[in-house]
Amino acid sequence: MPQAVSVRLDQDALKALGQLEATGLTRSEAIRVALVEAASRLRDKRALAVEVAALEADEADRAEMALVADLMEGLRAPG
Repeated sequence: MPQAVSVRLDQDALKALGQLEATGLTRSEAIRVALVEAASRLRDKRALAVEVAALEADEADRAEMALVADLMEGLRAPG
């Protein structure tokens, strides 16, 4: 069941809301879309951070990256 929420928007938020409304979204749609997308970006950032930490902890992967880096350095043109 939908729930009404009241917020106070500063000038930057009002400008952003206006830009979203200019795409044809209603005010409510624009706010809902923005909230869902912001939460999704946060989840994605957290998932990426977990993946990076796992890769950094993987000694075999780190060793392979060092090998590839050495190989690439050896293939680089002089100068």
